[in-house]
Amino acid sequence: MADEFLVPQEEYLKSGIHIGTKFRTKYMEQFIYKTRPDGLSVLNLQKIDERIKLVAGFLAQYAPEEIMVVSRRENGWKPAGKFAEATGVRSKTGRYLPGTLTNPALEHYTEVKVLIITDSWPDRNAIKDAMRIGVPIIGLCDTNNQSNNIDLVLPCNNKGKKSLALVYWILAREYLKGRKTISKNEDFKPVLDDFMDL
Repeated sequence: MADEFLVPQEEYLKSGIHIGTKFRTKYMEQFIYKTRPDGLSVLNLQKIDERIKLVAGFLAQYAPEEIMVVSRRENGWKPAGKFAEATGVRSKTGRYLPGTLTNPALEHYTEVKVLIITDSWPDRNAIKDAMRIGVPIIGLCDTNNQSNNIDLVLPCNNKGKKSLALVYWILAREYLKGRKTISKNEDFKPVLDDFMDL
């Protein structure tokens, strides 16, 4: 079973991709495997892996310039930026200006067909914009996230540097494979450390 994973199971565990928060929303219950004695909720690795495959497959239907990745959370700046660099998608890290996707009069106006957000609370302005124009929203969601405005939830620890680096690294590789830009894992040149703030 473990070798069906996109990366070895140890790699997932080492990154803490499955470690959630002490708070859990009803939206995220379906992805939670258990709650530890210290109160932290633990996400189901199998479901994380399945969702990464699902998200990559969905994204592969779109050209890079039709996708935007957003991260207001500082731990996501480098991973989201590297994801954009590796795949050619657009990125907006740091402060997201409302109207970026909806107001053609703005200098930074951008047209996209899909939005990826790193965390639904800090990235709420981007979500509002995407909802206004009916663009599908893919959200990296932790156990404490509301996901009612997210079209496709990717459950993961969206706070940790290692976890975000791993999610965006795998997504970049799988997206390029889905687009037939590369044919196998070995063709993907960036290494995981490239996506990480060390």
